[in-house]
Amino acid sequence: MANQNDNMAPPDLLKNPGPGLSRLLAHNDIIFAMGVAMVLVTLLIPLPTFIMDMLLATSIAAGLAVLVTVLATHESIEFSTFPSLLLFMTLFRLSINVASTRLILLDADAGKIIETFGQFVCGGQLVIGLVVFLILVIIQFVVITKGSERISEVAARFNLDAMPGKQMAIDADLNAGLIGEEQARDRRAKIAQESEFYGAMDGASKFIRGDAIAGLIITAVNLVGGFIMGVSHGMTAGGAVKTYAILAIGDGLVSQIPAVIISTSAGFLISKTSTKSSISQDLAGQFLKRSRPLAIASFLLGGMVFVPGFPKFPFIVLAVGAGVLSRMLRKEEQASAAKVKVETAQAALPSKPEEQPIEELLDIDRISIQV
Repeated sequence: MANQNDNMAPPDLLKNPGPGLSRLLAHNDIIFAMGVAMVLVTLLIPLPTFIMDMLLATSIAAGLAVLVTVLATHESIEFSTFPSLLLFMTLFRLSINVASTRLILLDADAGKIIETFGQFVCGGQLVIGLVVFLILVIIQFVVITKGSERISEVAARFNLDAMPGKQMAIDADLNAGLIGEEQARDRRAKIAQESEFYGAMDGASKFIRGDAIAGLIITAVNLVGGFIMGVSHGMTAGGAVKTYAILAIGDGLVSQIPAVIISTSAGFLISKTSTKSSISQDLAGQFLKRSRPLAIASFLLGGMVFVPGFPKFPFIVLAVGAGVLSRMLRKEEQASAAKVKVETAQAALPSKPEEQPIEELLDIDRISIQV
């Protein structure tokens, strides 16, 4: 029963909204316009530190919401507005970078979130913070962005090449009477939507790459500008570096974390195949499909316990967990095989002859009497 509920399509709340949601959707154009206006205001007007903290928290929360939404999608085109959302999120993060840079250089104070990242995450050490920031940039720029960009290019090209064949298949089904005119129209619209989506994602992947480069440049500008501002205000070179550099690194880390989340979401969405289940359901169903690989993994993890110098507890826990999971899958495989065997044996048994009316077995001559 749970599996059936997982595979059922979620209700379309936009077509049948409730009272509260309908009131909100009635003003969605105004809300979106206010969001774009807020981005412009953030670029031009100095903001108080508490508003900066709110904007940074909103950026992180929006990134997590996008990631969860992507993981729950069954098909890539279910989130067809992702390229436009990616552009808006990129502009939003860059506007926050500009506003935080203004606060850092003017007041040496950009709010509690940036200060916490600079002091707690980096340990108050400039070198540690700079290394962590560079690692995040490398992960996003070299690994995630590069792979997503390549997948986008290949998906857009192959989807465009396959479009004529899909159109011909729809026409053939329509001529054969397998589908109706409305179904053919819906399938053609879906093909066009897929082509537009993958073409847009091919270009939107450049936003992620540009965002990573911009974040690196902005952090470098904050470092140099903060040092110059500190010295011009009578601070020593060491004091200027300690004050402004920690804030600059904290600002870079705060901006890179939602950027990495969004780029990861883009990678998941582009690489998602068209199935009737979400990414998590596909991974669970395919990873736990057979028990033998888990049994081998459990054996190998158990062997790592005997390597000199290795901690034994983590490998013991992992080996036992993989072994228990393999045993559970093995029992399910045996039960499934026994069920198939019983069904096969029942199908092989000779079927009981059906009872036929006696009129069909006897040759009866019908006689009529007229009086």
